[in-house]
Amino acid sequence: MSSTTTGAAGGRRSDLARLALRVGVGGTLAAHGAQKLFGAFGGGGLEGTQGAMHAMGFRPARRSALVAGLAETGGGALLALGLATPAAGATAAATMAAAATVHAPNGFWATSGGLEYPAVLALASTALAVAGPGRYSLDHATRDALNKPWMPAVALLAAGAGAAWTIRQRRAAVAADAQEAAAAPADAPQAPVAS
Repeated sequence: MSSTTTGAAGGRRSDLARLALRVGVGGTLAAHGAQKLFGAFGGGGLEGTQGAMHAMGFRPARRSALVAGLAETGGGALLALGLATPAAGATAAATMAAAATVHAPNGFWATSGGLEYPAVLALASTALAVAGPGRYSLDHATRDALNKPWMPAVALLAAGAGAAWTIRQRRAAVAADAQEAAAAPADAPQAPVAS
């Protein structure tokens, strides 16, 4: 087999591998986002997600629920389609990085409530943002109009900064909640959840 044939076959395999990874990771993220936004697949919808976000320390909770749902649904759908892959991958990675910090106190393994699952989705999304979508994608069909060589670095830096800010804000809210709970008398009625 000539090196030209091997190179072409390797390129096709790489493009098929990226397609499979994009559809798997992107579809999973989009489904989780649909749970948050619409209550699809047994999810809590925006109201249920808002309550969960508040309990996890994301404030304001409604906006956090909406942003997380849109990032997962939109980022996942764009990854699956291979459109604006650097931005889609970076957005998904940042969202999963924030989710991983919620699970980190439980250790690594998902079976213990750990960060394994969101961390793997974050790493796969980052890899797709850097590697690109491959030939079987809308980015390729549009001549990479939204997939320029400089875009992965810019998208990952911007999304990483956004994730770092969100994580810092969440940690501050969790610490404030813990102080408030410690200062409250044991028999005091609980205040309703505000968003």
